[in-house]
Amino acid sequence: MKDILKVETISQYNALKEVKTRHPLITAFDSATAKPLANGKFSFAFYAVFLKGVNCGELKYGRNTYDYDEGTMVFMGPGQVVGIKSQQDYNPKGNALLFDPEFIKGTPLAAKIHQYSFFSYELNEALHISEKEQQIIQDLFSKIDYELDQAIDKHSKTIITNNIELLLNYCERFYDRQFITRENLNQGVLSNFEKLLNTYFHTENPQKLGLPSVAYFAEKLNLSANYLGDLIKKETGKSAIDHIQLKLIEIAKDRIFDSEKSISQVAYELGFKYPQHFNRMFKKNTGFTPTDYRNLN
Repeated sequence: MKDILKVETISQYNALKEVKTRHPLITAFDSATAKPLANGKFSFAFYAVFLKGVNCGELKYGRNTYDYDEGTMVFMGPGQVVGIKSQQDYNPKGNALLFDPEFIKGTPLAAKIHQYSFFSYELNEALHISEKEQQIIQDLFSKIDYELDQAIDKHSKTIITNNIELLLNYCERFYDRQFITRENLNQGVLSNFEKLLNTYFHTENPQKLGLPSVAYFAEKLNLSANYLGDLIKKETGKSAIDHIQLKLIEIAKDRIFDSEKSISQVAYELGFKYPQHFNRMFKKNTGFTPTDYRNLN
Protein backbone atom coordinates (compact mmCIF):
# COMPACT_ATOMS: atom_id res chain seq x y z
CA MET A 1 0.00 0.00 0.00
CA LYS A 2 1.39 3.38 -0.97
CA ASP A 3 2.47 5.65 1.88
CA ILE A 4 0.29 8.57 2.86
CA LEU A 5 2.00 11.95 2.79
CA LYS A 6 0.95 13.88 5.88
CA VAL A 7 0.86 17.62 5.28
CA GLU A 8 1.00 19.13 8.76
CA THR A 9 1.36 22.87 8.07
CA ILE A 10 0.08 25.48 5.65
CA SER A 11 3.67 26.34 4.73
CA GLN A 12 4.33 22.71 3.82
CA TYR A 13 1.24 22.65 1.61
CA ASN A 14 2.23 25.94 -0.05
CA ALA A 15 5.66 24.51 -0.80
CA LEU A 16 4.06 21.52 -2.55
CA LYS A 17 1.85 23.86 -4.57
CA GLU A 18 4.67 26.38 -5.14
CA VAL A 19 2.64 29.32 -3.87
CA LYS A 20 3.79 32.08 -1.53
CA THR A 21 3.12 31.72 2.19
CA ARG A 22 1.50 35.00 3.24
CA HIS A 23 0.29 33.75 6.59
CA PRO A 24 1.49 30.62 8.48
CA LEU A 25 -2.04 29.46 9.35
CA ILE A 26 -4.08 30.22 6.22
CA THR A 27 -3.64 30.24 2.47
CA ALA A 28 -5.85 31.16 -0.47
CA PHE A 29 -4.91 31.10 -4.13
CA ASP A 30 -6.09 30.78 -7.72
CA SER A 31 -5.42 27.19 -8.81
CA ALA A 32 -4.18 28.41 -12.20
CA THR A 33 -1.15 30.00 -10.46
CA ALA A 34 -0.26 26.87 -8.46
CA LYS A 35 1.49 23.61 -9.22
CA PRO A 36 -0.76 20.52 -9.24
CA LEU A 37 -0.10 18.02 -6.45
CA ALA A 38 1.64 14.84 -7.51
CA ASN A 39 -0.47 11.71 -7.74
CA GLY A 40 -0.68 9.92 -4.42
CA LYS A 41 -2.41 9.85 -1.04
CA PHE A 42 -2.43 12.88 1.23
CA SER A 43 -3.64 13.72 4.71
CA PHE A 44 -4.10 17.41 5.62
CA ALA A 45 -4.00 18.70 9.21
CA PHE A 46 -6.28 21.61 8.35
CA TYR A 47 -9.58 22.56 6.75
CA ALA A 48 -9.70 22.83 2.97
CA VAL A 49 -12.28 24.31 0.59
CA PHE A 50 -11.83 23.87 -3.15
CA LEU A 51 -13.85 25.34 -6.01
CA LYS A 52 -13.02 23.61 -9.27
CA GLY A 53 -13.54 25.55 -12.48
CA VAL A 54 -12.61 22.80 -14.95
CA ASN A 55 -12.52 19.03 -15.25
CA CYS A 56 -9.07 18.27 -13.89
CA GLY A 57 -8.79 14.68 -12.81
CA GLU A 58 -10.19 12.53 -10.07
CA LEU A 59 -10.05 12.18 -6.32
CA LYS A 60 -10.52 9.02 -4.33
CA TYR A 61 -11.91 8.81 -0.83
CA GLY A 62 -12.52 5.36 0.62
CA ARG A 63 -14.06 3.21 -2.09
CA ASN A 64 -15.44 6.12 -4.08
CA THR A 65 -13.97 8.04 -7.00
CA TYR A 66 -15.14 11.48 -7.96
CA ASP A 67 -14.37 13.22 -11.28
CA TYR A 68 -14.26 16.97 -10.87
CA ASP A 69 -16.67 18.97 -12.98
CA GLU A 70 -16.83 22.70 -13.48
CA GLY A 71 -18.52 24.42 -10.59
CA THR A 72 -17.83 21.66 -8.07
CA MET A 73 -16.95 22.37 -4.45
CA VAL A 74 -15.15 19.88 -2.23
CA PHE A 75 -14.55 20.21 1.52
CA MET A 76 -12.02 18.38 3.65
CA GLY A 77 -11.58 18.37 7.41
CA PRO A 78 -8.36 17.80 9.37
CA GLY A 79 -7.15 14.21 9.18
CA GLN A 80 -9.03 13.14 6.06
CA VAL A 81 -7.08 10.99 3.62
CA VAL A 82 -7.53 11.75 -0.06
CA GLY A 83 -6.07 10.08 -3.14
CA ILE A 84 -5.25 12.41 -6.03
CA LYS A 85 -4.91 11.38 -9.67
CA SER A 86 -4.50 14.31 -12.04
CA GLN A 87 -4.92 14.27 -15.78
CA GLN A 88 -1.84 15.05 -17.80
CA ASP A 89 -1.43 18.49 -19.39
CA TYR A 90 -4.57 20.00 -17.89
CA ASN A 91 -4.90 23.67 -17.10
CA PRO A 92 -6.16 23.94 -13.50
CA LYS A 93 -8.79 26.57 -12.78
CA GLY A 94 -10.66 27.46 -9.64
CA ASN A 95 -9.86 28.56 -6.11
CA ALA A 96 -8.49 27.02 -2.95
CA LEU A 97 -8.77 28.04 0.69
CA LEU A 98 -7.01 26.18 3.48
CA PHE A 99 -6.86 27.18 7.13
CA ASP A 100 -5.41 25.64 10.27
CA PRO A 101 -7.79 25.06 13.23
CA GLU A 102 -5.45 27.32 15.22
CA PHE A 103 -6.32 30.27 12.95
CA ILE A 104 -9.98 30.33 14.01
CA LYS A 105 -9.40 29.69 17.73
CA GLY A 106 -11.16 32.23 19.91
CA THR A 107 -13.53 33.32 17.12
CA PRO A 108 -17.28 32.69 16.71
CA LEU A 109 -16.42 30.43 13.77
CA ALA A 110 -14.46 28.07 16.05
CA ALA A 111 -17.58 27.52 18.16
CA LYS A 112 -19.68 26.46 15.15
CA ILE A 113 -17.17 24.89 12.73
CA HIS A 114 -18.40 21.42 13.78
CA GLN A 115 -21.89 22.35 12.57
CA TYR A 116 -20.70 22.39 8.94
CA SER A 117 -21.15 18.66 8.50
CA PHE A 118 -20.05 18.77 4.85
CA PHE A 119 -16.41 18.77 6.03
CA SER A 120 -17.03 15.09 6.79
CA TYR A 121 -18.82 14.25 3.54
CA GLU A 122 -17.16 11.91 1.10
CA LEU A 123 -15.91 13.29 -2.19
CA ASN A 124 -18.71 11.73 -4.22
CA GLU A 125 -21.06 13.90 -2.13
CA ALA A 126 -19.51 17.10 -3.47
CA LEU A 127 -21.45 20.34 -3.90
CA HIS A 128 -22.43 21.38 -7.44
CA ILE A 129 -23.14 25.07 -7.86
CA SER A 130 -24.54 27.26 -10.63
CA GLU A 131 -22.73 30.11 -12.36
CA LYS A 132 -24.41 32.70 -10.11
CA GLU A 133 -23.49 30.68 -7.02
CA GLN A 134 -19.92 30.36 -8.29
CA GLN A 135 -19.73 34.15 -8.54
CA ILE A 136 -20.75 34.53 -4.90
CA ILE A 137 -18.11 32.03 -3.77
CA GLN A 138 -15.40 33.55 -5.97
CA ASP A 139 -16.20 37.00 -4.56
CA LEU A 140 -15.64 35.74 -1.02
CA PHE A 141 -12.41 34.03 -2.08
CA SER A 142 -11.30 37.39 -3.50
CA LYS A 143 -12.07 39.22 -0.24
CA ILE A 144 -10.03 36.70 1.77
CA ASP A 145 -7.21 36.88 -0.77
CA TYR A 146 -7.24 40.70 -0.54
CA GLU A 147 -6.92 40.62 3.25
CA LEU A 148 -3.97 38.22 3.08
CA ASP A 149 -2.16 40.75 0.89
CA GLN A 150 -2.56 43.52 3.49
CA ALA A 151 -0.36 44.20 6.48
CA ILE A 152 -1.69 42.26 9.46
CA ASP A 153 -3.54 44.46 11.96
CA LYS A 154 -6.05 43.95 14.77
CA HIS A 155 -8.91 43.68 12.26
CA SER A 156 -7.35 41.10 9.91
CA LYS A 157 -8.36 37.91 11.72
CA THR A 158 -11.92 39.10 12.36
CA ILE A 159 -12.47 40.15 8.75
CA ILE A 160 -11.00 36.92 7.33
CA THR A 161 -12.88 34.58 9.70
CA ASN A 162 -16.12 36.49 9.07
CA ASN A 163 -15.67 35.96 5.33
CA ILE A 164 -14.86 32.27 5.82
CA GLU A 165 -17.99 31.88 7.94
CA LEU A 166 -20.09 33.67 5.31
CA LEU A 167 -18.64 31.42 2.60
CA LEU A 168 -19.48 28.30 4.63
CA ASN A 169 -22.98 29.61 5.34
CA TYR A 170 -23.59 30.06 1.62
CA CYS A 171 -22.31 26.52 1.01
CA GLU A 172 -24.71 25.22 3.65
CA ARG A 173 -27.57 26.97 1.80
CA PHE A 174 -26.42 25.57 -1.54
CA TYR A 175 -26.29 22.06 -0.07
CA ASP A 176 -29.87 22.50 1.17
CA ARG A 177 -30.86 23.42 -2.38
CA GLN A 178 -28.98 20.39 -3.74
CA PHE A 179 -30.83 18.04 -1.39
CA ILE A 180 -34.11 19.44 -2.75
CA THR A 181 -33.16 19.26 -6.44
CA ARG A 182 -32.04 15.64 -6.01
CA GLU A 183 -35.31 14.58 -4.37
CA ASN A 184 -35.83 11.52 -6.59
CA LEU A 185 -32.34 10.23 -5.83
CA ASN A 186 -32.84 10.97 -2.13
CA GLN A 187 -36.09 8.99 -2.07
CA GLY A 188 -34.17 5.98 -3.33
CA VAL A 189 -31.64 6.36 -0.53
CA LEU A 190 -34.43 6.66 2.06
CA SER A 191 -36.15 3.55 0.71
CA ASN A 192 -32.93 1.54 0.87
CA PHE A 193 -32.22 2.86 4.37
CA GLU A 194 -35.65 1.67 5.51
CA LYS A 195 -35.07 -1.78 3.97
CA LEU A 196 -31.67 -2.11 5.65
CA LEU A 197 -33.18 -1.01 8.96
CA ASN A 198 -35.92 -3.64 8.75
CA THR A 199 -33.46 -6.34 7.74
CA TYR A 200 -31.06 -5.51 10.58
CA PHE A 201 -33.57 -6.42 13.31
CA HIS A 202 -34.66 -9.63 11.58
CA THR A 203 -31.16 -11.10 11.58
CA GLU A 204 -28.65 -11.91 14.32
CA ASN A 205 -26.93 -8.55 13.81
CA PRO A 206 -28.29 -6.99 17.02
CA GLN A 207 -26.79 -9.82 19.12
CA LYS A 208 -23.52 -9.78 17.16
CA LEU A 209 -23.07 -6.06 16.50
CA GLY A 210 -25.29 -4.39 19.08
CA LEU A 211 -27.58 -1.46 18.41
CA PRO A 212 -27.31 -0.19 14.82
CA SER A 213 -25.53 3.10 14.18
CA VAL A 214 -25.97 5.69 11.44
CA ALA A 215 -22.41 4.88 10.34
CA TYR A 216 -23.37 1.22 9.79
CA PHE A 217 -26.17 2.11 7.34
CA ALA A 218 -24.11 4.86 5.70
CA GLU A 219 -21.38 2.33 4.89
CA LYS A 220 -23.93 -0.05 3.37
CA LEU A 221 -25.26 2.82 1.23
CA ASN A 222 -21.76 4.03 0.25
CA LEU A 223 -22.36 7.40 1.91
CA SER A 224 -20.71 9.24 4.75
CA ALA A 225 -22.57 9.15 8.07
CA ASN A 226 -22.97 12.94 8.11
CA TYR A 227 -24.35 13.07 4.58
CA LEU A 228 -26.88 10.31 5.27
CA GLY A 229 -27.90 12.01 8.51
CA ASP A 230 -28.34 15.38 6.82
CA LEU A 231 -30.27 13.86 3.91
CA ILE A 232 -32.70 12.05 6.21
CA LYS A 233 -33.19 15.13 8.39
CA LYS A 234 -33.91 17.39 5.40
CA GLU A 235 -36.26 14.87 3.75
CA THR A 236 -38.26 13.79 6.81
CA GLY A 237 -37.69 16.36 9.54
CA LYS A 238 -36.42 13.59 11.83
CA SER A 239 -32.81 12.63 12.46
CA ALA A 240 -31.39 9.27 11.41
CA ILE A 241 -31.04 8.36 15.09
CA ASP A 242 -34.74 9.14 15.59
CA HIS A 243 -35.65 6.80 12.72
CA ILE A 244 -33.53 4.00 14.16
CA GLN A 245 -35.07 4.43 17.62
CA LEU A 246 -38.62 4.55 16.27
CA LYS A 247 -38.04 1.32 14.34
CA LEU A 248 -36.49 -0.21 17.43
CA ILE A 249 -39.51 0.69 19.59
CA GLU A 250 -41.93 -0.54 16.90
CA ILE A 251 -40.25 -3.96 16.86
CA ALA A 252 -39.87 -4.00 20.65
CA LYS A 253 -43.64 -3.51 21.09
CA ASP A 254 -44.32 -6.66 19.07
CA ARG A 255 -41.71 -8.76 20.88
CA ILE A 256 -42.80 -7.67 24.33
CA PHE A 257 -46.13 -9.45 23.69
CA ASP A 258 -44.29 -12.80 23.61
CA SER A 259 -44.87 -13.70 27.25
CA GLU A 260 -42.51 -16.65 26.99
CA LYS A 261 -39.59 -14.20 26.77
CA SER A 262 -38.40 -12.06 29.65
CA ILE A 263 -37.96 -8.32 29.13
CA SER A 264 -34.20 -8.85 29.52
CA GLN A 265 -34.26 -11.44 26.73
CA VAL A 266 -36.15 -9.05 24.43
CA ALA A 267 -33.61 -6.31 25.23
CA TYR A 268 -30.70 -8.63 24.38
CA GLU A 269 -32.30 -9.72 21.09
CA LEU A 270 -32.63 -6.06 20.10
CA GLY A 271 -28.95 -5.38 20.73
CA PHE A 272 -28.95 -3.89 24.23
CA LYS A 273 -26.15 -4.96 26.57
CA TYR A 274 -28.05 -3.86 29.63
CA PRO A 275 -31.85 -4.24 30.08
CA GLN A 276 -32.06 -0.99 32.07
CA HIS A 277 -30.93 0.95 28.98
CA PHE A 278 -33.74 -0.67 27.00
CA ASN A 279 -36.22 0.15 29.76
CA ARG A 280 -35.22 3.82 29.76
CA MET A 281 -35.45 4.19 25.98
CA PHE A 282 -38.78 2.39 25.82
CA LYS A 283 -40.33 4.53 28.54
CA LYS A 284 -38.96 7.71 27.00
CA ASN A 285 -40.66 6.88 23.69
CA THR A 286 -43.93 5.33 24.93
CA GLY A 287 -44.48 6.65 28.44
CA PHE A 288 -44.54 3.09 29.82
CA THR A 289 -41.91 0.65 31.01
CA PRO A 290 -41.75 -2.56 28.94
CA THR A 291 -43.34 -4.50 31.81
CA ASP A 292 -46.19 -2.00 32.19
CA TYR A 293 -46.77 -2.01 28.43
CA ARG A 294 -46.98 -5.83 28.44
CA ASN A 295 -49.45 -5.80 31.33
CA LEU A 296 -51.61 -3.08 29.74
CA ASN A 297 -52.00 -5.16 26.60
